[in-house]
Amino acid sequence: MKISAKKKLLDSFLDKPIWNPTDSDQSSAVKEALHVSTAPSMIVCREDEQKRIVEFCKQSLEQKKSGSLYICGCPGTGKSLSMENVKGCLAVWAKETGGQPLDILDILCTSLSSTSEIFNKILKRSKPNKKVNGRSTPLRQLQQMYSQQQQSSDKKMMLVVADELDYLITKDREVLHDLFMLTTLPFSEVILIGIANAIDLADRFLPKLQSLNCKPLVVSFRAYSMEQIIIILKQRLMALPYIVFQPQALELCARKVAAASGDMRKALGICRGAIEMLETELKETIYTSTLTSMVRVDHMAIALSRAYKLPIVDTIQNLPQHQQIVLCSAVRLFRKGKKDTTIGELNKFYIDICKSTLIPPLGIIDISCICRVLSDQGILKLGQSRDDKLRRVTLQVDEADIIFALQGIRFFKNCLQ
Repeated sequence: MKISAKKKLLDSFLDKPIWNPTDSDQSSAVKEALHVSTAPSMIVCREDEQKRIVEFCKQSLEQKKSGSLYICGCPGTGKSLSMENVKGCLAVWAKETGGQPLDILDILCTSLSSTSEIFNKILKRSKPNKKVNGRSTPLRQLQQMYSQQQQSSDKKMMLVVADELDYLITKDREVLHDLFMLTTLPFSEVILIGIANAIDLADRFLPKLQSLNCKPLVVSFRAYSMEQIIIILKQRLMALPYIVFQPQALELCARKVAAASGDMRKALGICRGAIEMLETELKETIYTSTLTSMVRVDHMAIALSRAYKLPIVDTIQNLPQHQQIVLCSAVRLFRKGKKDTTIGELNKFYIDICKSTLIPPLGIIDISCICRVLSDQGILKLGQSRDDKLRRVTLQVDEADIIFALQGIRFFKNCLQ
C-alpha cells in the first residue's frame, strides 16, 4: 500500500460521529467488523507477499510447469487470508486471459483422517473417473501417473493448497517429503502451495528436499508491526459511519500485541474484549454523555491484561495503598504525553489524588522512599540528582499492566478515567 493510500485510510476516521454502544445494531456491526471470520474489504500490509505468490502461480500456469511454494509465518500473520485473496486474483486473471478455469484443491491437513489421505484427495481430483487400484497406494499411483506421458495432449494444471502443513511433519515427515516430491516428476500436473505456522519448519524439512533436487520457493510472513496492526484495525473500522475507539486505545492494543506476538487475530479479539469492558461499565452507570461512549485506554488496558496476564499485575495489586496512589499518579501524568517526570512533579499529582479521595497525603521524603521501593521492584526507574525532588522518574513496566492492576481495585476506578 502506498503511503498516500495509508494516509487516506487513517484520515477517513475524521469527521465521524461517536458511536452509541447502547444501540444493538451499532454494537453488532462493530463486533462483526472485528471478528476474525469477517473477511476485510481489502487486505493491507501483505501486498508484497501476495505479489510473489501470484507471480509464482501465473508463471507455473502459463508454462504448464509443476512447482512448489512454501508459506511460513506465526499464527495470525495473514497467511490463509492472503491465500484466499490470491486465489481470487488468479480466477480473475484466468478469465481475463481466456484460459481454462482454475482447478484448485484446498486441503486442511488437520482434518485428514490419516496423513496419507492427502494423496487420495489429489488422485481423486486429478483423475475423478479413474478406478482406484486396490493393489497400489494412492501415492504410488500418482508417482506412476506423473512419471509417464499422458494420452491427452492438453495438460491441465492443478493448484493444491495444503494448509496447516505443520500437522504432516509432526505426524509423518515422509508424507511431507513425498508430497513435495510429486512436483519434481517429469509429467507432474501439480502446483503445490504449503502453508505452515511453524517458522522453523523450513529449516527442519527443506534440507532433505533440496538434496533430492526439490527446491520450493519460500515466502515468509513476518509478525505484524505496531504500525501495521493500527492500519489493519482502522481499515476494518473504516466502513462504519461512526468512531468507536479512542486513537490512543488502538495504539495501546497495537503496541502490546506487536511486542508480544504480532498476531492480528489476537488484536481483533482484544478489541472486542475492550468493547465488552465499555458495555459492562455502561450497564453499571447511568449513560449520560457521548464523551464516555468511546472505547478508552483503560478499557483496552483491561482487555489486554486479561489476554496477557502477567505476574506484575499481582505485584501491583498487593502493594500498600500509598505506593499504588504513586503509580496511579504516574499513569495520569504520563498520559499527558510525558516520557518521564521528576519526583517533585509526581508528588503534585499524588497530592491531588489524595485530596480528591480525602486521604491524608504523605510528605515528600516518604514519596521519595516509595519511589526507591518501586524502583527496587523494577516498576519505576530513578535517575540521579543531589536533590531528591529533581530525580527523574520513568515507568519500567507497561502502562496497560498498571491500569489493569489498579482497575481491579474499586478505589482507583474513578482516578484512572
